[in-house]
Amino acid sequence: MQTLAREFAERAERAPGDVAVIDALGEHTVAEVMQAARDLAVALEESLGGSPTVLVQADNTWRTLATALAVGLRGGMVAVFSSHAVASEFALAMEDVEPDAVIASAGALDHWAVPLEAFPDKRTVLDGWTLLTTGRPASDVARWRGGVAVAMTSGSTGRPKSVVQSEESLRYAGRATIDAIGLEPGDAVGAFVPLSSVAAYCFGMYLPAMLGSPMVSIASWNPDDALEAMAQHDVRWTMLVPTMALQLSVRPSGAGKLSGLRAMTVGGGPMDAGALERAEQFLGTRFIRVFGMSECLGHTTTSPGEDAATRLGCDGRPFPGTEVRAVGDGGRTLPPGEVGAAQVRGPSMFVGYARRGEPQPPELTADGFLPTGDLVRLNPDGTITILGREKQIIIRGGRNIDINEVEAAVARVPGVAQVCVVPVPDEMLGERVAALVVSSGTDLGLADVTGNLEAAGFPKQKWPEFVFSVPDLPQNRVGKLSRPDAVRIAAELAASE
Repeated sequence: MQTLAREFAERAERAPGDVAVIDALGEHTVAEVMQAARDLAVALEESLGGSPTVLVQADNTWRTLATALAVGLRGGMVAVFSSHAVASEFALAMEDVEPDAVIASAGALDHWAVPLEAFPDKRTVLDGWTLLTTGRPASDVARWRGGVAVAMTSGSTGRPKSVVQSEESLRYAGRATIDAIGLEPGDAVGAFVPLSSVAAYCFGMYLPAMLGSPMVSIASWNPDDALEAMAQHDVRWTMLVPTMALQLSVRPSGAGKLSGLRAMTVGGGPMDAGALERAEQFLGTRFIRVFGMSECLGHTTTSPGEDAATRLGCDGRPFPGTEVRAVGDGGRTLPPGEVGAAQVRGPSMFVGYARRGEPQPPELTADGFLPTGDLVRLNPDGTITILGREKQIIIRGGRNIDINEVEAAVARVPGVAQVCVVPVPDEMLGERVAALVVSSGTDLGLADVTGNLEAAGFPKQKWPEFVFSVPDLPQNRVGKLSRPDAVRIAAELAASE
């Protein structure tokens, strides 16, 4: 964060009255945010010295930006963390990140069950928040091997992944997006996805600060509030997951509301071109499809000047300097038109996954490509189309849900003999979770399954939304479970309800 802190300090000298952030708390000038960052940097220096690793509650306000700048002034590492995370997730973050300091509201500290004995030095910072530190000299920031930011993702496994990104990666992804959209300094940028995600931190907070533009946000996601904020503050661009974008299009207040937007980028989940086209026509803007992942930020994009078939029907072209390829059996690179496993290589590649206080390097191919776990087709015009996933996950409203984890939980429900969990398409959420269940006795319904999952403490956001009793699970010709047939059956049953 050192480069951003230096640039922002120069901007505070040059244009102190410029608006840096508009959030639920009001407007905050560049000078005000910079002064808060300097004050926090002093508190960190007094308590820890050195270049600390700081975990902060990322709450889509000026505080997240001020903390990033303060950590940049100290040459440290910032870990952004959700106020909605539970105590068990905070415990995992402690294992993965091993922070020297924690900054959050009193409510979040209680909710996370922060072990106060580990952070005995307590100070008030950022207009009423709390800074907790170990009180010992800061750990060596070199342990992060160039990483400056880390965030937990929902991942495709039961354990969230803590993705470490360098400032060079953040700047590359941000600059490539600025150029693709045609953004200019001063163009307001909407930050409505929680800044505790890697992508939102990059595109919602770092990008406008680097561009010299206001970051516009709201207290928490509400479609009407987001529409009003974008119209009132002349937001020129924002990035949303498809679910959020489509929610805007069903609000009566949304008709023509976003005509001032140059474009809205959508990514992070399954997208239906027809639904997107209807939504953009209703809202009065243009949607831009992208493809990316926390590990290699937004590495393909379409652009506002392209026709709707391209903008909404494919996943764009690679950023300059980024390579995407389709690979077949034996690692053979496939020609355009053939479907294969997606692999990517480029400047927005992450440093690694945080484990025990340092990044665990990614597993790359011999020539430096990262397997994404997706199926891709490279098109003759240079665009790519993502055609599904190799991984067993369902993406519901931008959240990854591990199929194996849900199946294991449902299989433990009394009376379940067999279960197959599959996605069913949903125009608003992209995908929803369905379970085909073979019962050992009386047929089980949705209430039977979810009631048992609730009693077992299984997270509600992973519960099936459909449970269909079937006499047998579909099999292929060699007797194995046929997931394609299970997907088809579930979709037909869901459509008939």
